[in-house]
Amino acid sequence: MIKELHEKLANKEISAVELAEQYFASIEEKDKEIFAYLTLTKELALKQASLVDAKIARGEKIGMLEGIPGGIKDLILVEGVRATGGSKILDNYIAPYDATVIERLKDAGAVILGKTNCDEFAMGSSTENSAYGPTKNPLDLERVPGGTSGGSSAAMAADMAAWTLGTDTGGSTRQPAAFCGVVGLKPTYGRVSRYGVMPAASSLEQVGVITKTVEDAAIVLSVIAGEDKMDSTTAKSPTKDYTRYLTGEVKGLRIGIIKEYLDGLNGDVKKSIQQVIKKYEELGAEIKEIALPYAKYSLPAYYIINFSEISSNLAKYDGIKYGMRATDHKDSILDFEPENRNLIETYLDSRRFGLGAEVKRRIILGTYALSSGYYEAYYLRAQKVRTLIKKDFEKVFEEVDFILTPTTPAPAFKIGEKTNNPLEMYLEDIFTVTANVVGVPAISVPGPEVEVDGKMLPQGFQLMGKWFDEENLLRAGYAYEISK
Repeated sequence: MIKELHEKLANKEISAVELAEQYFASIEEKDKEIFAYLTLTKELALKQASLVDAKIARGEKIGMLEGIPGGIKDLILVEGVRATGGSKILDNYIAPYDATVIERLKDAGAVILGKTNCDEFAMGSSTENSAYGPTKNPLDLERVPGGTSGGSSAAMAADMAAWTLGTDTGGSTRQPAAFCGVVGLKPTYGRVSRYGVMPAASSLEQVGVITKTVEDAAIVLSVIAGEDKMDSTTAKSPTKDYTRYLTGEVKGLRIGIIKEYLDGLNGDVKKSIQQVIKKYEELGAEIKEIALPYAKYSLPAYYIINFSEISSNLAKYDGIKYGMRATDHKDSILDFEPENRNLIETYLDSRRFGLGAEVKRRIILGTYALSSGYYEAYYLRAQKVRTLIKKDFEKVFEEVDFILTPTTPAPAFKIGEKTNNPLEMYLEDIFTVTANVVGVPAISVPGPEVEVDGKMLPQGFQLMGKWFDEENLLRAGYAYEISK
């Protein structure tokens, strides 16, 4: 898709301004129902597009992403643009600088259409936790688009962007991509800079890419990846063109299957994944059954680490140093007059009115897990389990090149179906969190659709690769994609 648009721009079949305006027209037509975007940046986009048109008019060569419009998850800062993180506590926050990934996109000439909706501070699996309202799945408006990058995935599925960025803390690019029938890529932890991305669970999260195709994901990753002096967690890895590795060839590559994962699936989802496995066998890949003994502890370990780091990172939203200050609310939590609030009362009211229920739940549980007498029992133990899971992966990757799983236990569920049961919602991440716990790259690719209530819905499959081996991960995903 991106390559086709690039060729149209380079051949002057369409101008970059016309292309951007087409996407804004699509947003105008569709987004009233879907609600994928929180903020549009039309002035910025048309200015960026006009610079590309001027370059083409001068006969200069343009890059692959130059003039191509995309959407940015609202956790990622774009200078001069409102950045809420899906939270009321940052309702009026204007980003004072660009995130590193935005700097790189701007340098590459990409066009930014706007900021996409998300679960508040990347906490959720359905984008129902956004303080501004839920995003709907374009393929079935009664269903969720997944989360937390639901706005970015919905924008892709509804043709309201040519590419989008999300963030992935426990599956937040892959799960919504699977629900919306598009591609979601989580790079290796440290492959892409997190500078300028609102932090929640710092040791887990990574900027991810959501696109229509694996090739498009490779194009965007080629622009945003690489070491960053502003982020000490980025690895010393050179920039590269990941599209060079999309050979379509997987003969001889070894793919690991976890039997216990498949046994627990419902019939239609299991059939979909078995069809994917069969296709890889036909393409010449070697399928091998593997065991990850500690992987079953990934979900509880993940959520303890997640909640604990959230408790620490979100402490700054106190209404004094950072975030909304509760000065306009009459119904105080402690029944005092707003103008007479003391410091602790300001803290309490600012967080009460500014933060949503799921965010509060995670802060409370995380604070408990880090508290004196419980730190060793919860957070420290979860980190030890994390080490054991990582050792499992190191051992398995001596035998196979990839691990194949479903992306999600089932296709997209209906809006409101799981909102009253947090534990059931957390189980949506059961196949995706492991990649974040150990830091490996992972990609969700659309597999055979599954019938639900008489309607065919997308079902994604996930490939997890070796640390910093995005080249082969993308190659394997691409091979399946072009074989269909």
